[in-house]
Amino acid sequence: MQSFKAMINKSLLLKLLISVGWLLLVSIAVWGFFNFRYMQKKMMDNITAGTQRLSNTIRLGTHYAMMLNSRDDIKQIISNISKQHDIVSIRIYNKQGEIKFSNHDNEIDTVTNIKNEACYICHRSDPPANQITPDDTVRTFRSNSGDRLMGIISPVYNEAGCATDACHVHPPDKKVLGAIDLVVSLEETYLELARYERNLVALAAFIFLATSAMMLFFIYRFVKHPIKKLIDGTHLIEMGIFGTPVEINQADEMGQLAKAINQMGKAIDSKQSELNKQRDQFQNLFEMVPCLITVQDRNYRLLSYNREFADKFSPKPGDYCYHAYKGRTQKCVVCPVEDTFADGRSHYSEETGVDKDGSIKHWIVRTTPIRDETGQIVAAMEMNLDISERKQLEEKLELSENKYHAIFNNIPNPVFVLEIRSLEVLDCNRSVQAVYGLERNRVIGTCFLDLFEPDERETMAFRMATTAFLNQVRHLGADGRLLYVDVRISPSEYTGQRVLLVTISDVTKRLEAEQQLIQASKMATLGEMATGVAHELNQPLAVIKTASNFFMRKLRKKEPIRDEILMTMSEEIDSHVERATKIINHMRQFGRKSDPNLEPVLLNEVLERAFEIFSQQLKVRGIEVEWQMDPDLPLVMGNPSRLEQVIINLLINARDAIEEKSDQPHESTLPRKILLATRRDAKTTTLAVCDTGTGVPETIRGKIFEPFFTTKKVGKGTGLGLSISYGIVKECGGRIDVTENPGGGSCFNLHFPLVKEN
Repeated sequence: MQSFKAMINKSLLLKLLISVGWLLLVSIAVWGFFNFRYMQKKMMDNITAGTQRLSNTIRLGTHYAMMLNSRDDIKQIISNISKQHDIVSIRIYNKQGEIKFSNHDNEIDTVTNIKNEACYICHRSDPPANQITPDDTVRTFRSNSGDRLMGIISPVYNEAGCATDACHVHPPDKKVLGAIDLVVSLEETYLELARYERNLVALAAFIFLATSAMMLFFIYRFVKHPIKKLIDGTHLIEMGIFGTPVEINQADEMGQLAKAINQMGKAIDSKQSELNKQRDQFQNLFEMVPCLITVQDRNYRLLSYNREFADKFSPKPGDYCYHAYKGRTQKCVVCPVEDTFADGRSHYSEETGVDKDGSIKHWIVRTTPIRDETGQIVAAMEMNLDISERKQLEEKLELSENKYHAIFNNIPNPVFVLEIRSLEVLDCNRSVQAVYGLERNRVIGTCFLDLFEPDERETMAFRMATTAFLNQVRHLGADGRLLYVDVRISPSEYTGQRVLLVTISDVTKRLEAEQQLIQASKMATLGEMATGVAHELNQPLAVIKTASNFFMRKLRKKEPIRDEILMTMSEEIDSHVERATKIINHMRQFGRKSDPNLEPVLLNEVLERAFEIFSQQLKVRGIEVEWQMDPDLPLVMGNPSRLEQVIINLLINARDAIEEKSDQPHESTLPRKILLATRRDAKTTTLAVCDTGTGVPETIRGKIFEPFFTTKKVGKGTGLGLSISYGIVKECGGRIDVTENPGGGSCFNLHFPLVKEN
């Protein structure tokens, strides 16, 4: 039994045969059982239906004789019908269970037990049932001799014709007069069923055996035999024999499996060749790699090493690593191989030793464990990379870094290293303290925007992100001291991250000097305008003098002054006093020092204010002024006071050029006119001051804005007016140029970019 189980466990064929055979046997048995039951039921139903038809035939055949009370006819009918094959008995019972008619004469007039046999169908209840179902009329039983019988009882019901005097008269209240009992034999039926059962068993056995044989043949031919070939083929692949294919001439799954195994063998062969090739390559790499590789056991004995190690140290067989490397007699104090054997992890260290030539060498040491198939550490691989050159470079780099760090700290301009997003100060040089008065350790870690005034920080953060240069911005030094600086921004790298390198130029003193120069230029301009201003003030003073003389004369004479005259003269005095006050205030404002801050301005307003302070001088000299103003001029960035100074400088130059040209012979009759115009295009706004004077030759137009360059006679100009004007316009983000006036003379054009909406 145990050997049979072992055989089953080892044989897929037996497992499959037993499983399928058992399933087939059960299926055939179930099929035969239900088939036999179905056939049995069908035959019994046919016999029952035939017997019921025969019983009805007897009842109908005897009906007429019963109506006539012809007993002989009834006996003859029963006798004739009972001669048919398989009819055992035909009986007619009355209401009391007495057999009145039978094919067996010895049964006539005998009384049966009303509770037994056929009568029980109706008499099992009290009173007896008048109606019964067709199924209740059928009964099967065995005779005294053991034969199987079927009996069908048919009630004889009382009819209207039976209750008349013409017949034997039965009372109308009697529903059932008796019953006809037909008994037939079932022996032949059961014999036929037995034959059918034997045939069915034989057929099932034949189907089972034939199917099993066919299945056995199929499995052996198409499963076991191919599987044996597949197993043999896999054994060949296991032994490394890849040239013998598995030949199975089938197009089914077995053939596909054989094809797959053949392809697998080819793939394994290819992979094995590739692995062998890679093994050889890795062996060559192990031998030729330009670093020292050794494999050591727990006692630090050299088990294997590459060619580089052999050429450099010439180890002896069984040598120890510490002896081969450093000539030591015991292991090193810091030994990464020892640590690897202790914890099974890779370790790193730097080692220093003496080469064969006596030079000092440095190595990076990396160890890794080597484990067997059970996971136990059996050896350790040590790799050493010569970093002597790198060490020398590091020393040189350290010297270089110290040098450049010294340069960084000694740059006279403050330099900041900023984090590119948050603008946090990562580093700064020593000049920060010299310029800002802030200690370096207090600056590092703060935001660079803290150096701006609070209301400017958001704007400056945007500008630092979008431009590389910030011109003359305000910074806050220690104790809130205001500084004007130029900021240059450039991307760079610092400790491996992207940063902004910000260089600061302190222009506070330069701006103060420029401010003084501009202020001196203003004073010179005021000096040049003194005559015109005096004339401007003489007129209101003359009006006031006249009115005061009129009042004194009237008062001396004690003459009354009419109210309307007094009102008129008071209004004149008030208007001229207001005019003089306005001129004086304008002069005071023009002469006051102005901050270099920029703000949105309208050039038309600046031009009108500048002309207002200079108009009288032009009128006195008979110079006509023509206006061509664009009323929808947009805003530009500028300093109103300084732009006014630029326009006055240009008006003075235009006046002097016209005067100089008028002094020339044959030029006195030419027009004396100045054109003041403003216009705009898509990107710029332009202010032009054109004159009909001597003009600017093309040969000197490139020098005219240089400091101390002048075309005026000695004593009439300093050569700073246009230079200062050029600087002021440039600070406003604009430019100034000179062109030839089509009507003679020159045009000075000031171009300013439009103020962006944001």
